[in-house]
Amino acid sequence: MMILKSISFLLSLSLANALSLDVGDKDSVCDAATLIVDGMMDYYEGNRYGGTVGMFQAPYYWWEAGEAMGGLIDTWFFCKNDTYESLISQALLAQIGSDKDYMPSNQTATEGNDDQAFWGLAVLQAAERNFTNPSGDDSDISWIGLAQAVYNTMWSRWDSANCGGGLRWQIFTWNAGYDYKNTISNAGLFNIAARIARYTSNNTYAETAETVYDWLRDVGYVSLSDDGTYYTVYDGAKIGTNNCSTFSETQYSYNYALLLGGAAYMYNYTENETWSTEVGRLYEGISRTFLNNSIMFEYMCEKSTSCNNDQRSFKSVFSRMMGLTAKLVPDYHDKILDILDTSANGAAQSCSGGSDGHTCGRNWAYGGWDGWYGLGEQMSALEVIQNTLIDSADGPYYYYTGHPMNSSDSSSDDSSSRGGASSSIDNNAGLSGDSESLNANSITVKRKDRVGAGIVTAIVLAVLIGLSVWMLL
Repeated sequence: MMILKSISFLLSLSLANALSLDVGDKDSVCDAATLIVDGMMDYYEGNRYGGTVGMFQAPYYWWEAGEAMGGLIDTWFFCKNDTYESLISQALLAQIGSDKDYMPSNQTATEGNDDQAFWGLAVLQAAERNFTNPSGDDSDISWIGLAQAVYNTMWSRWDSANCGGGLRWQIFTWNAGYDYKNTISNAGLFNIAARIARYTSNNTYAETAETVYDWLRDVGYVSLSDDGTYYTVYDGAKIGTNNCSTFSETQYSYNYALLLGGAAYMYNYTENETWSTEVGRLYEGISRTFLNNSIMFEYMCEKSTSCNNDQRSFKSVFSRMMGLTAKLVPDYHDKILDILDTSANGAAQSCSGGSDGHTCGRNWAYGGWDGWYGLGEQMSALEVIQNTLIDSADGPYYYYTGHPMNSSDSSSDDSSSRGGASSSIDNNAGLSGDSESLNANSITVKRKDRVGAGIVTAIVLAVLIGLSVWMLL
């Protein structure tokens, strides 16, 4: 009885300390977002002595830092909060690498296609939100140009020789997962291509998006229900003798989310109802798998007590893509906003833990703080809460008016010929004269980096095996 009373007391205390949130009030949402961002920055190492600019402290991965920057750009945009404007800009520029394609030397030995994609998505967010353009020594760099460089290098790795197409998970042959073609890498390329198509009004990117999406459906990673109303999205498959036909049936929200968002951009760009149908099928799949009493949750993770650092960040991607879809596809605006509003209230209640009283938890349906904390929890709560503001702000900007037709005056600086965007297009970004830098499978990496990557992989495998043995005992 005493234990039950203690639990009840802690829950009531958690509720009392929860973030104050009125999802219909911009000031309330932005006040909550500010507190959550402050919690995120507790994990940032780029402004600490000896820290790497753009990176968060271990055990948080490089891709996660890219996703976090996308969220901070949204805070800057929705709330007109410039507190971290310089930090965001410095981070986005510090990680571009010598070829300005988000293949930095501190990551390339272990970098995967999905990792690179998330930094491409971050600079797309910067371009579409009119985030302050680089200046001074970096004035020759544009946010959309960096995204185009990511697109060009990723598209160069399209592997038609195995499984009829698709990107591999890993870029380099020596990394575990090189023989695995996963949905997130391909969904990332699809999303990036669709968004650049809309931004530039260049149909070449739209054709790539269609190629990637068609492959995902043809190979079976995106599987249509028997009644044709919803999709199930699987994680991926090994190349092997089965030719990508034996799937990992794991389902993650960020796979669905990037596909949903990409389809929304394609609909908004082409005005083709086929893409509206695709949005609907993905939305129905999400509704069946990733909602708990209308509150967003990570199915494979939150239904158990086992969540890794990656999975704890997925609702950040999920929330942002839901918000963008609601803005770009009016038919789904009300449905999605209801989910965002309900989830945001749950997230605010979860942000009631820690010594600061507003540390965010994992389970938004719990009714308070569930004891989980970390960068992923902060990122996810931030995105779902601030995306309730989609109606108070412009949609994602694009460069030319009159889309989906190509502009006949691509050099015009007349703002009346633009869709509000200011980041300059660079279709050749990432296409250097060195053919080996174009196809990252051929990039020369020093032997010590290969050995380091091998050691990291061995350590990870050893830890996984050890955990498996422990769980069996």
